[in-house]
Order: sequence, then C-alpha cells, then structure tokens
Amino acid sequence: MENSKIDLYNHVIALLKQEAVTIKDIAELVFFLQKDYITDLTIEECIDNVLIVLKKREVQNAIMTGITLDELAQAQQLPQPLQTIIETDEGLYGVDEIMALSIVNVYGSIGLTNYGYIDKVKPGILAELNAHRNHSVHTFLDDIVGAIAAAAASRMAHRSLDKQDDIY
Repeated sequence: MENSKIDLYNHVIALLKQEAVTIKDIAELVFFLQKDYITDLTIEECIDNVLIVLKKREVQNAIMTGITLDELAQAQQLPQPLQTIIETDEGLYGVDEIMALSIVNVYGSIGLTNYGYIDKVKPGILAELNAHRNHSVHTFLDDIVGAIAAAAASRMAHRSLDKQDDIY
C-alpha cells in the first residue's frame, strides 16, 4: 500500500510537469501569499510545503481528475454541452472551483480566503494558465494550482501561529 502512495505522488508531480507547471511555480504563489506574514520566508520553505500538500490523497485525486477533464476537453472528447462549458471555462460552471475547495479545506478556513484572493489576482503561473494560449484548456488546472498554493500557504500560517503559541 505504501508503494501506491509514492506512485500517486510521483504521478501527480509528473502530470503537473506535463502541463508545464513546476513545483517552483506553485511555491512562488505560496511565497506571494505569505511573504508579508512570515519573516525570513524562503522559496525553499514554500517548496517543502507544496510537496507536503501534494502528498495528500485528496489533492492527488483532484489533480488527476482535473487534468484529465481538461485533456478530454482539449481533445474535444466530452459530450455537449459539457464540452463547450469546460472548453470556454464558462463563468457559471463552478465545478472547477468546487474541486479546488476540496484541496483548500485540507488546512482549514484560511485556505478559502487564500484561494479566493489568489484566484482573483491570478499572479505568476495562474495568469499563464488562464491565458488560454494555443487554444489550451486549463479550466480545472488553474484552480487546482491556486488551491495547492493556498493550502500550502495555509499550512505555513498554521505552523507559524503554532510556533508563536509554543505549540510547535
């Protein structure tokens, strides 16, 4: 059983890489979210927290499902009207955000505010994914990447507060 966890972990990292999303890209989003709150924050700490978030089964499942749906839409293999809805990232669809919420909720309600903020301003890799260059479909991926960053930032915020309260 332990081996399958490692395989899923490596699989989702490979899926992200296949979609031109690196761990460092996500860590830069975490840094963006936490730089004003954690003194002496490093990108290495952000990377470590992203990697920990990626070990969660809920996160792995969301990544695999979201990327698969994006790929099917890109290949025009979904039934209508779902094909058009996902392909155009229709504003009222919302299922992509719901999937992202399953990730952000792993570390509590602060994840929701982090996610809402980063989804609104779309810094870094999120702007690239949302640009739909070359007719690419990233309806789920942009929200999933933002959610991973929000969850990692939330994890860091919890740990930072625990240190201040001597719980750590």
